[in-house]
Amino acid sequence: MLGNLTGFVYHEAYEKYFFGEEHPFKPIRGKLTLEILKQLNVFNSKAKIFEARPASIEELQLVHTKAYIEYVKRRCDADLGYLDYGDTPARRGVFEGACWRVGGTIRAAELVMEEVVSHAFNPGGGLHHAKENSAAGFCVFNDIAVATRFLQKKFNVKRVAIVDVDGHHADGTQQIFYNEPILTISTHRYDGIFYPGTGKIDEVGIGEGYGYSVNIPLPIGVDDETYLYCFREVVEPLIRAYKPEVIISQFGVDGHYQDPLVGLALTTKTYIEVAKSLHNLAHQFSNGKLIIAGGGGYDVKNTARCWALMFITIAEVEVKNEEYDKLKDKVKFKKDEKKFLLIKRVVEELKRKIFPIHRLEV
Repeated sequence: MLGNLTGFVYHEAYEKYFFGEEHPFKPIRGKLTLEILKQLNVFNSKAKIFEARPASIEELQLVHTKAYIEYVKRRCDADLGYLDYGDTPARRGVFEGACWRVGGTIRAAELVMEEVVSHAFNPGGGLHHAKENSAAGFCVFNDIAVATRFLQKKFNVKRVAIVDVDGHHADGTQQIFYNEPILTISTHRYDGIFYPGTGKIDEVGIGEGYGYSVNIPLPIGVDDETYLYCFREVVEPLIRAYKPEVIISQFGVDGHYQDPLVGLALTTKTYIEVAKSLHNLAHQFSNGKLIIAGGGGYDVKNTARCWALMFITIAEVEVKNEEYDKLKDKVKFKKDEKKFLLIKRVVEELKRKIFPIHRLEV
């Protein structure tokens, strides 16, 4: 292993995943993140850029049906309509871009498992709404699920912990692993109406997967302190109990207070603290094996800023204080006591439902 090297997995072909100028998903986010990191001279003995590769059809079929893959290619080649009910346009180039983005997360998994790096980040990944045979919410193929299946098949990994911090529920990832003992944790805004409308506490898995699907529903406007309380009270103990061989995180940052789509009130403090926690947990239980994919984030500059801070954190690179501080938010939101009490009740209910299954005290 090359020390505690952290890889940034990227290819300009990610930008083929383009739904149009007016669409909220902007593929340039990964490139902007890379530019920030280069300006800060982050890539040195602790961090390195690695070229992504496209996923093969066989790799996509680890999760997705052949008929669905062919449907996506046919529709995109024809530049025809939508792949779902109006969120995900079938544009020329999207199929190829999707293959590159999934391949980027597979490449990150390869680098980690082959001990070229300890940690790897693919800003092009995190497409967690895609299901086995359908696109949804800007997501064509589910790279998180494909990478997990890849780990199972090629490296015989049994215990993968998937931690999804996007503002939207990880419905596709949850559905794919719902009857398996793959720990899938999602923190997301939930009111029964907000997209995708799933992610209630009682969605806990079935069969062998019972107790391994964990949802932490958040009300609109949740602040850093309240969010981090949930993370420390629920996410961290479950990962400690599960003892994963690998941790995969979908690191959507659309919970940022300036994001136009979600309505949470998180700042860069949350994303730095979550990155620290995942990094520490990976070193405690997974021999450092941490794979991070991108995800939501619809204010382009803020998304790149949050991802840059996350990468600096997991790579443990030294950056000049004044340059680092410029990336961090200055604003701090006061804790909403009513929302905190609501979340406290959510945490208590989650512990009652889930913790005994993992032999944790309530």
